[in-house]
Amino acid sequence: MVPVSPPEPTPPRNPVVLIPARMASVRLPDKPLADIHGEAMIVHVWRRAVEAEVGPVAVACAEPEIVAAIEAAGGRAVLTRPDHPSGSDRIFEALEAIDPEGRHDAVVNLQGDLPTVEPALVQAVLRPLADPAVDIGSLVVEIRDPEERRNPNVVKAAVSFAGRADLARALYFSRAPVPYDPWDFDPKDGGAAQPLYHHIGIYSYRREALAQFVSLPPSPLEQRERLEQLRALEAGLRLDVARVDTLPLGVDTPADLARARALLAPDRG
Repeated sequence: MVPVSPPEPTPPRNPVVLIPARMASVRLPDKPLADIHGEAMIVHVWRRAVEAEVGPVAVACAEPEIVAAIEAAGGRAVLTRPDHPSGSDRIFEALEAIDPEGRHDAVVNLQGDLPTVEPALVQAVLRPLADPAVDIGSLVVEIRDPEERRNPNVVKAAVSFAGRADLARALYFSRAPVPYDPWDFDPKDGGAAQPLYHHIGIYSYRREALAQFVSLPPSPLEQRERLEQLRALEAGLRLDVARVDTLPLGVDTPADLARARALLAPDRG
């Protein structure tokens, strides 16, 4: 009997991109509607998602002002409950509203404060789901700035890439420098620094994995590290990451907004 080779892994057949957004931001009030060269920031993110051409795109938002901005640009927005504790909960409500029949087998959760995100990153986050054993996909980029290795605001992923592979299973996430490297404690005695990876908070979920995730209570490690993705790992969900070369600018402060405006200036370059 001739052995039959297993089929080549394929990405989800019918993904949808959902962008959670809400106005409640302490450091940058009304952040989704912040003007960037005549358009709201959330519109820039929506346009980048559309350019990725991985599937239909909708914004899942808490306020009608965001709906109005997206619809004025020709996009689709879903008004959700304002009291969701996370973006994952918000996109799950929107998914159930726009697709009650379950036609979309995967969901990309794209943060609404990434106006410079490259469409290629939206495409890349689906790559881990080509493996049927993977429940959730995400992205990492190698840390190049030594200061970021010890910065608790930079979330690190504990991953090990085999050879030249750019897909790997995430074993843990932390605000501390993980995996351990003597260089992070004494650069003079630790020799050459080993790679650490900055986690990029863009996710792809199999639909059933998203449903399971939002049904779970916050986990102990999630609460300790203040990292939502640890809830998935503690529950036994498999989260793999794709390694990319670009770190998108997240807009959290007025200084970030000024930088985004400079990067997106019409006459730049």
